[in-house]
Amino acid sequence: MKWINKGLSIEIYPPPEFNFKECLVFLGRSEQEVMHLIKDGYLYKLVKVNGEVVLLKIGSTSHSIQVEFPMSTPSISTLEKVVSYIWEWFDLDQALGDFYEVASKDMILKQIAPKYYGLRIICIPDLFEALTWAIIGQQINLTFAYTLKKRFVEQFGESYTIEGYTFWLFPEFTKIASIEVSDLRKLQFTGRKAEYIIGVAKAMTSGELSKEMLLQKQDYQQIQKSLMSIRGIGAWTADYVMMKCLHYPSAFPIADVGLHHALMLQLGIERKPTIEEIREMSTNWEGWQAYATFYLWRSLYE
Repeated sequence: MKWINKGLSIEIYPPPEFNFKECLVFLGRSEQEVMHLIKDGYLYKLVKVNGEVVLLKIGSTSHSIQVEFPMSTPSISTLEKVVSYIWEWFDLDQALGDFYEVASKDMILKQIAPKYYGLRIICIPDLFEALTWAIIGQQINLTFAYTLKKRFVEQFGESYTIEGYTFWLFPEFTKIASIEVSDLRKLQFTGRKAEYIIGVAKAMTSGELSKEMLLQKQDYQQIQKSLMSIRGIGAWTADYVMMKCLHYPSAFPIADVGLHHALMLQLGIERKPTIEEIREMSTNWEGWQAYATFYLWRSLYE
């Protein structure tokens, strides 16, 4: 990670294949989003690091990410964690040269990869948030998923109001572990989804599940198996979390509805491709299925 402390702000130097404006397009895809705010070309995000609540105001120049702190300037140790958070959020450890090489030889990706050059997978660094969002999104449309997330965050999260805008922290798993299914049913969650989310929160509270534990396994199949052993987590949810939280470029949520719609558009066909057809199409994407999927998702927001 390359960055400098400029006193009241910090400057982060991402890899050359990074386009902040492209990332903002993806981050701005729903007006219902409560976990960040985009205003006048800046991205505002409330985070808690080292037990300190920090509001980030993120902008960019042609070669750097600029971060200001509208609430107060954090301590040096907290600044280092802030840089780590942003680095992970934008998946900046990933060297995308190989992906673009793969994309240039693929019938589908060669049309879209140059168009969105510098787009990075927008990650969800917190495992509980990633799992909860994936469970919320199971078998419902994206609009209603955002509605449910908004209700969940506003009911159980922590908020700060600065200059007339309210910023939210995602609910802590320890808090959700102590609620009842009926508390989520009131927000229009199904009984099953309520049970799954509370179950995940309890597993994380007891220490049965953690991000560190999953990353220590260092094997795709083992991690997928560990995730799928938890009630409510199937193959799609596990692969989504491995893609968005655990940084596996080969994670492939092949059953994803958005992926299917994007492929229909790119191929100019009127029916969804079958899973077998998608497997055939994706043979060239080996090792980069997550990025192929993410770029196809991006193509839906033209």
